[in-house]
Amino acid sequence: MLKIGDFSRLSRVSVKALRHYDELELLKPDHVDRFTGYRYYAAHQLPRLNRILALKELGLSLEQIGRLLNEELPPAQIVGMLRLKRAEIRQGMGEAQARLAQIEARLKQLEQEGKMSAYDAVIKKVDALRVAAIRDVIPTYGDQGPLWGELMAWLPTGEASPTGPGLTIYHDTEYREQDVDVEVCQPVAAPVADHGRVKVHELPAVETMACLVHRGSYDGFSDAYGALMGWIEGNGYRIVGPNREMYLVAMGMVRNPAEYVTEIQFPVVKA
Repeated sequence: MLKIGDFSRLSRVSVKALRHYDELELLKPDHVDRFTGYRYYAAHQLPRLNRILALKELGLSLEQIGRLLNEELPPAQIVGMLRLKRAEIRQGMGEAQARLAQIEARLKQLEQEGKMSAYDAVIKKVDALRVAAIRDVIPTYGDQGPLWGELMAWLPTGEASPTGPGLTIYHDTEYREQDVDVEVCQPVAAPVADHGRVKVHELPAVETMACLVHRGSYDGFSDAYGALMGWIEGNGYRIVGPNREMYLVAMGMVRNPAEYVTEIQFPVVKA
């Protein structure tokens, strides 16, 4: 018989842990003195303790280990538990690798520019969105004003209640100096009939949207786009669809362009 302290030194497991295993009925003492309450262990209990430690190293919880040891689970169920743990670990490794890539990208940016970027990009899920929209090819990016005027003029007559900030979708697969394929969109509450050039449809949900918020005049968009494109590449993503600009604070809400707030969005997947 070994006192709990001696068994602790032999097994290299703390007395506190041994008491905890006793409480959970993972490893009961071989004998408890009924007068003093002292716990005594035996050398033949070491294999069971080592099994507990080995399973714990695999990442199983003490509750799972207790079920595995005490309920004599069939091999198929044990395999299922281990496969689930394997999946959890792989997911954790993927998340850790993603964070590492973000750190590497931020370090690279700091080393190149010598200061923190004015922009911070994030990945988020964007829900499906019903919009009233007009799509057209316009001379340049700055010429979408008439489309917005046409769309806003229709809204009061189309029984469509706006439900959020407007946005523009750029359908070209690359930057264009002229003849730009754009779609101006206003989220609306309920489905209504199309009217002329105004089409009501649903933008699909995007599971991974790279997003960056630009504060200020639209003249500063080039820096914002450059920062977001650099973040996408630096963090191991690739673009898989048309980008959007969502006008959170825009013309008509404030007078000073310096107060504009725009979210630039690109749908992405891991490269």
